[in-house]
Amino acid sequence: MANYVLAIDQGTTSSRAILFDESHVPVATAQQEFAQHFPQSGWVEHAPEDIWETTLSTCREAIANAGAGPGSIAAIGITNQRETTVVWDRETGKPLYRAIVWQDRRTADICTALKESGHEAKVTARTGLLLDPYFSGTKIAWILDTVDGARAAADAGRLAFGTIDTFLLWRLTGGKVFATDATNASRTLLYDIHEGRWSADMCDLFRVPMSMLPEVKDSADDFGETARDLFGASIPIGGVAGDQQAATIGQACFQPGMMKATYGTGCFALLNTGHTAVASTNRLLTTIAYQFKGQPTYALEGSIFVAGAAVQWLRDGLKFIDHAAEAAELAEKADENSGVYLVPAFVGLGAPYWDANARGALFGMTRATGPAEIARAALESVGYQSRDLLEAMQGDWSGAGNHTVLRVDGGMAASDWTMQFLADMTGAPVDRPGVLETTALGAAYLAGKQRHVYPDLDGFAETWALEQRFLPKPGTDLREQRYAGWRDAVRRTLSTY
Repeated sequence: MANYVLAIDQGTTSSRAILFDESHVPVATAQQEFAQHFPQSGWVEHAPEDIWETTLSTCREAIANAGAGPGSIAAIGITNQRETTVVWDRETGKPLYRAIVWQDRRTADICTALKESGHEAKVTARTGLLLDPYFSGTKIAWILDTVDGARAAADAGRLAFGTIDTFLLWRLTGGKVFATDATNASRTLLYDIHEGRWSADMCDLFRVPMSMLPEVKDSADDFGETARDLFGASIPIGGVAGDQQAATIGQACFQPGMMKATYGTGCFALLNTGHTAVASTNRLLTTIAYQFKGQPTYALEGSIFVAGAAVQWLRDGLKFIDHAAEAAELAEKADENSGVYLVPAFVGLGAPYWDANARGALFGMTRATGPAEIARAALESVGYQSRDLLEAMQGDWSGAGNHTVLRVDGGMAASDWTMQFLADMTGAPVDRPGVLETTALGAAYLAGKQRHVYPDLDGFAETWALEQRFLPKPGTDLREQRYAGWRDAVRRTLSTY
């Protein structure tokens, strides 16, 4: 009996595969990191073959760890790092260039030129996005303009573009399926989120031939089946969603007003706004949270580029810690009144500032400042940036209210210290679920729903379980004083300062 669902969680620094049982409980997992490439300042790349090989290897390992045969797997769900861009040859399947990662800032000048030409309002109206190198559109154009012969090949219809989900679908199905879902399409700068189709106007603006673009499907849909030789039998692929949308699903944020924040490499907060695409006046993004039966559910999104990556910097760059979990222990030793702020704009600042040229900075250091104070500032920056997002969301949509409960997940959510500071700084309750692997769970749920292994939305929502709630501590004056210091530090960091 096919009662397992395999979730592929292809992330920024690693590929993971998790096997869930019919009660959506994880029973086996496998994970592999892969190389990060930084050819120039602000450039971030991945080798597509590394992504493919680690994905395939972890899937096989998870299946083996569970002692499950391919015939016992009802479906595969895919979730992926969003916006990361791959262009490949349709005939050979070979990528023309490394994958340009969502963090990459090489097209900042292109975005600035388009803004100065007055295009941003039209882009936002169609796509819900801002003109920023974060998204896929300018990355595609850069590849076509930089790789010899690429634009001619694209014009001739020989090239395919995909975010990572599309690239994996192509490989998993042996080149038979060239598709994406609405959530990933909505992150490209090329998709009209209101009309539900690729926009010819946007493709013209970014000089991307529409022949390169995949078919757009629902988040739970028939995405074909795997080639038989990969796992010993063909397995249906029933769900696809970008990682932050998959986490929204895994957190069961199905009602308007519900909000989740995922603390991984970056932090991404999504607020469900139902069937209404709310236009932000605070430079947040309007995006598709998920789509079923052709009906999109929208969300407001705030994107923080550096969250867990700041802890990686403490570990790998400054050598202050050996393991990420040690960051909170070090922070607890700091002078809590040191007044040190880290603005982690290592790859620019995301929402609500959207400054691609800003770079990281430390403020308030004295001779007494040491590793503990810097570690504390790194963790506190997550709480400050989250408050930036929450206040912007409350300003954009009255449904956000002033008493939003924030459901959290991702690696940093395991830190009690960080989550308590988050609650203190935002003034909102922070709920940590029993299952922190919400991104993979969301992908599994989509596939299981499509294959009738898992229940409907209401039934799935009933299974969400609270592990711990962090309530804000009293002390409004101190909270506001520290947040004012953060806002001043950001102001000094902005490239227009």
